Amino acid sequence: MGENASFWESLIYAHPTCTTWKQEAEGSIYHLASILFVVGFMGGSGFFGLLYVFSLLGLGFLCSSVWAWLDVCAADIFSWNFILFAICFVQFIYVTYQVRSVSFDREFQELYSALFQPLGISLTVYRKIVLCCDAEVVTLEKEHCYAMQGKTPIDKLSLLVSGRIRVTVDGEFLHYIFPLQFLDSPEWDSLRPTEEGIFQVTLTAETDCRYVAWRRKKLYLLFAKHRFISRLFSILIGSDIAEKLYALNDRVHVGKGFRYDIRLPNFYHVSLPETPPVQPLHHLQRGSPRRKPTGVTNCSS
Repeated sequence: MGENASFWESLIYAHPTCTTWKQEAEGSIYHLASILFVVGFMGGSGFFGLLYVFSLLGLGFLCSSVWAWLDVCAADIFSWNFILFAICFVQFIYVTYQVRSVSFDREFQELYSALFQPLGISLTVYRKIVLCCDAEVVTLEKEHCYAMQGKTPIDKLSLLVSGRIRVTVDGEFLHYIFPLQFLDSPEWDSLRPTEEGIFQVTLTAETDCRYVAWRRKKLYLLFAKHRFISRLFSILIGSDIAEKLYALNDRVHVGKGFRYDIRLPNFYHVSLPETPPVQPLHHLQRGSPRRKPTGVTNCSS
């Protein structure tokens, strides 16, 4: 215990105390370094926040090295500050390389800004999503079909980037698909990963369209590796299906000014005088919110 006590006493009391303070201030280089440290520690998160922090801290350590070399003439102070400057410089180069490695084409950058960035998705996560579709945007010319009713297999998930898609069933118009909406979210949701199916609607390009397509098997492999991406797509697909249900609901009427609510097919009843009893409403097919209900008739109380 005595040896330990003497060690701490020598560490604390062995150095000379400051009896007189230096009257003149340090040079401008020292104060510039301090200002750079203060401003540098105000950086945020993310790639650009790291670039901000490491650039200003590196400049601050460089100024401290110059101050130690010219004013203080202390080799140890110069060495430590120069080592810290070198570390910040290496980190700045590494983060810059990462930023360049996650750069995208214009359409993918616009897609990120419009859809994924507002949800707080980082560029590294978005890069995995883009690589899953091979960073390719597919063109669909006007009046060409993306899918045909009863013929096209459900083997991918596509997101419209530009243009407008017309959805029909048996030649009857249902609704439109606009940019930032999935082309086949109901079909995707209607099947399990091991199931196969075909489209029950026809999707036709009403204008020249551009879309991003993820192959079904490849996207499920991505979901298995990254649960966060799986939850993200689950939310996006669910929201997209809800929008299509509302769009289809605006198209459905039961006659005489009454509107059929597709969200509550089993609880819709209308009282009209002198109308015979009718059959119950048919259930909607699972996972096909685009399909228009049939056999909708009025009920008497």
